[in-house]
Amino acid sequence: MQMTFRWYGEGNDNISLDYIKQIPGVQGIVWALHDKMPGEVWEKDEIAKVKAQLDKYGFNMDVVESVNVHDDIKIGLPTRDMYIENYKQTIRNLSEFGVKVICYNFMPIFDWTRSNLFHEVGDGSTALFYEKNMIQDDYNAMAKYILDFTEKYNMSFPGWEPERMAKLDELFKKYEGIDHEKLWENLKYFLEAIMPVCQETDIKMAIHMDDPPWDIFGLPRLLVDEPSIDRFLKMVDNPYNCLTLCSGSLGANLENNVADIVSKHHDRIAFAHIRNVKHFENGDFSEASHRDCDGDTGILDILKAYHDAGWNGYIRPDHGRHLWGEGPGTVRPGYGLYDRALGIMYMLGVWDMLDKLEENK
Repeated sequence: MQMTFRWYGEGNDNISLDYIKQIPGVQGIVWALHDKMPGEVWEKDEIAKVKAQLDKYGFNMDVVESVNVHDDIKIGLPTRDMYIENYKQTIRNLSEFGVKVICYNFMPIFDWTRSNLFHEVGDGSTALFYEKNMIQDDYNAMAKYILDFTEKYNMSFPGWEPERMAKLDELFKKYEGIDHEKLWENLKYFLEAIMPVCQETDIKMAIHMDDPPWDIFGLPRLLVDEPSIDRFLKMVDNPYNCLTLCSGSLGANLENNVADIVSKHHDRIAFAHIRNVKHFENGDFSEASHRDCDGDTGILDILKAYHDAGWNGYIRPDHGRHLWGEGPGTVRPGYGLYDRALGIMYMLGVWDMLDKLEENK
């Protein structure tokens, strides 16, 4: 596996590349142009600036997350072809700088959804939290909570662009009539349109699982379990149509066995997110440390499934807790330095031991 670390860019992330460089085993930075709106072309000069920053520290920029998909593509409006052409040009531009994987999602309106960004978990740290009863009918209240946070602390979140969220009611009206089958149809249209460019540029499109893996606020979610992943990969059966397999997103549903999915589809997993989730009997869940016993996701089984498959894709620690003084205003929710660094060392330790056991067979 090739270890990476997500970074939000100079002036947009309190964690410096100097600090990330000190984490053993990190080879690449998972990056993005976070000031770009969905549908805009990522220009070469903008990409070149990031490359220069990463080159200074010897990091590759092989994985980009997220090149967000415009809502008109998801809805299937006549304007989608224009935005798909922009997406194609972005793929071509990224290829000139060595990008190999694009992580994206196809979730309507909202990207990830949580009810508390800094929930106390009992040991003095905090973590992202999902309170089931709060994610019901009032999408405005949930959106206001997150957008108020982004405004107060001047933090932009992918999928939560203020310009889009300002038109939230209008967006919901546009999505009326978009059920699961229509969304599947629009996803297929998008992928079939861009696959030739992916083959031309040798860039894999790696869709992220829906987070959480169930419908919210009446909006359909597609990538939620093993059958839906099977359908996705068969729908556009192309080696450049791949997965960003997120253990945390799938693990929010206890019925999902992530290790089994890894074993089944490892050849189509271009990018792996490792995140642990702790569940509560009432349906709530909290994100936890990467240590297997601190959650219910099966981190050890997942890593072993990747190792057994001889997988050599890109991987990163996903959301971690906020530790040792990290909190609102000092850290992005879920993206602190310390717990993600601890998660990397845990994953590498497991991987090294699996390597050792294989050598001694």
